[in-house]
Amino acid sequence: MLEIYDKVCIECSRKTTRSYSTSFSLGTRFLVKKFRDPVYAVYGFVRFADEIVDTFHDYNKAQLFASFKEDTWKAIRDGISMNPILHSFQQVYHKYHFEPYLVETFLHSMEMDLEKQKYSKESYEKYILGSAEVVGLMCLKIFTEGDQESYEKLKPAAMKLGAAFQKINFLRDLNADFNELGRSYFPGLRMVHFNDEVKREIEREIAADFKAGYEGILSLPKDSRFGVYVAYVYYQRLFRKIQGIPSQRILEERIRIPNRRKFTLFIQSYLRHSLNLL
Repeated sequence: MLEIYDKVCIECSRKTTRSYSTSFSLGTRFLVKKFRDPVYAVYGFVRFADEIVDTFHDYNKAQLFASFKEDTWKAIRDGISMNPILHSFQQVYHKYHFEPYLVETFLHSMEMDLEKQKYSKESYEKYILGSAEVVGLMCLKIFTEGDQESYEKLKPAAMKLGAAFQKINFLRDLNADFNELGRSYFPGLRMVHFNDEVKREIEREIAADFKAGYEGILSLPKDSRFGVYVAYVYYQRLFRKIQGIPSQRILEERIRIPNRRKFTLFIQSYLRHSLNLL
């Protein structure tokens, strides 16, 4: 029965999320039940694409990605796939009426990672659009459940929030991206010139995105607001930790929030949400 296959596929997406991201998995659990599996399906799709370009160094990544992209569009076109991650994703794609450009733009940004490169302002903005902002829009499509008016209203804030999260990831992973993957996302940045002043300039850009994103969270439908707020709180704490660290340390290690601290943040977020203190 197809129902059994559907369940097996979404379970693969759940396990993918839980295996790769403790923080995202915990945040998703704070969404109302009807939204959890669709968000797991989006995460599974995004994660597998990202893994190809970031991890599979002993294989022909360009060829693997080309196959993944072809399989993605085939799954969407056929309404079924024997790749469980793509099967779950195509169901969400159709149910929530994703526009093709959301997927196209995301896949294009992932393709950009196949080449070691330094980014101009234009290519940096294009990369963030595809790697983060349109992923936020996929989630917004789910949260607004076909209400196009709400979607259009919340779209700018969702994109800003996604951009803030991604830029924080860039700062957190600056060392690994440059030394292991040969990437430098921030436009015009040479690692020998990365100092506290440059770091503060990047942080001001992130803070502006965060402010716009938070205003959007307050306008989200109640069923999705808390789950997104939890993600915001986690990234806000990570951002503050990065702000308090010298630039040289950013170049030497990956900044983390311990799991115990994550759980504390989530509990505090729940209390603020329950008391209408957002």
